[in-house]
Amino acid sequence: MDVVPTAAREHERPVTEQPPRGRSGLLLARHGQTDDNLEPIRAQGFSDTPLNATGLEQAHALAERVATEFEVRALWSSDLARARVTAEIVGRRIGLEPRLDPRLREGDRGDWEGRRFIDIAREEPDAYAAWRRGGAGFRFPGGESLQEHSDRVWQALEEIRERGPLPALIVCHRGSIRAVLCRFDPRGLDAFHTYEVPNTGVVEL
Repeated sequence: MDVVPTAAREHERPVTEQPPRGRSGLLLARHGQTDDNLEPIRAQGFSDTPLNATGLEQAHALAERVATEFEVRALWSSDLARARVTAEIVGRRIGLEPRLDPRLREGDRGDWEGRRFIDIAREEPDAYAAWRRGGAGFRFPGGESLQEHSDRVWQALEEIRERGPLPALIVCHRGSIRAVLCRFDPRGLDAFHTYEVPNTGVVEL
């Protein structure tokens, strides 16, 4: 499970716990790197940012890992380019065509999309502090709440599991994976920022 600690940064907190590995037949993978993932990190959300050169390399490495470490019978992806292209690269390696579901998208960051987190922290300190606290009640200005994000991703995963076949690999986003992990955490979405998933990291549910 690629849920790992991160260095302390203004917009990150280190991971304190890892959830137990389950046997749901679902594997979640984060997309490869984009320029917006580099410091100073920007809020991407629904923005359709492409993979950069490093992200493409990471996607090919993920493809090799999936081919050698996992038995995958279905491939799903967010429809945003950074996830979709990652999934297409994996799919070519394992002989599967990714099926797209927009419910797997990153959270809608609303008015924050494309902005640097360091600027948001300086210009909107109260809203930024609320974001850092997380919780089901937090809503991005002009966007969706963490609870809404969690609910739509979870609905998609439940339908993927019911539809089969399994195991299924789902390529999506850090926030989407965090939102899912919080459903297994007694702290709920208050734990949102305690989980960090690196680009092309894989979580087995």
